[in-house]
Amino acid sequence: MLAVVKNLRFVIVLLPWLSVVSLMSYFSIDGTRSNIFGKRQTVSTSVTSRPAYQGPRPPTNSFSLNSDNDGIPDAAELSSFRDRENFKRTFTGIAEMQFYRINDQWNGEQRDCAGLVRFAWREAVRSHDRAWFQKMGPGYEVFAADGSTNYLDRSSLGEKLFRTDFGAYKTTDLAEAKFSEFADARTLKNFNSRLTSRDRQFAQPGDLLFYHQPWVHKFPYHVMIPVGESHIATAEARDWVIYHTGASAVDQGTVKKVQLSVLDQHPTKRWRPVESNPNFLGFYRLKILE
Repeated sequence: MLAVVKNLRFVIVLLPWLSVVSLMSYFSIDGTRSNIFGKRQTVSTSVTSRPAYQGPRPPTNSFSLNSDNDGIPDAAELSSFRDRENFKRTFTGIAEMQFYRINDQWNGEQRDCAGLVRFAWREAVRSHDRAWFQKMGPGYEVFAADGSTNYLDRSSLGEKLFRTDFGAYKTTDLAEAKFSEFADARTLKNFNSRLTSRDRQFAQPGDLLFYHQPWVHKFPYHVMIPVGESHIATAEARDWVIYHTGASAVDQGTVKKVQLSVLDQHPTKRWRPVESNPNFLGFYRLKILE
């Protein structure tokens, strides 16, 4: 009987203590829930404050942003690794196709070294649908998937892909002609690409290779496109370069495909893509790929 009384006293003492512990636990959990809901609410507010994003179309306000101050709006840059790789494959593939047959869509009056870059770049960022393949004619295949943000077809830049002046991007740049459908080799170098290295081990397919010959007053800059491994079944080299020789008074010029290792032995030293050649400026990467 004495043991029962002791047990009963123990239970009477224990019950209030358990009640206090339960209340503390409840409020502790409640506080944690409150914090979680608060975070969710914050995230939700942030998301709903952004412009509507539908499919591959970039957010409208991203054309007012230039996070890296390189002069190119964020929405015109390829932000994902996949988009960059797909662009490079399509860009170099279209450029290489001009060696085998110059496409009728390439304006005959713009067929020079920079014109090859502009043509391949512009066609690389279009939507590659049935209409595009019909327009380009026979021989063209899918080089890579379209980018998730195809800015030529969807952006406010439209066909004016090429920056023509220094400075960070501003919303007034289009109205002030800071972007254009045209860009010569100097413009491509100064405003649309950035030096990677004069050492080829740091170059990638889809980069640009520049020369400068100041005594040539009209067109002192020359540009080539490193392709890397050929898209067409040829020799197993991985250092192919595509370029247009440029037109002259007596010659319309032509597109050439050659290996860097062959250019190294060019009979005219100023055309050798080696660090010892002062006329070789180096390998440049398009700003849209950075």
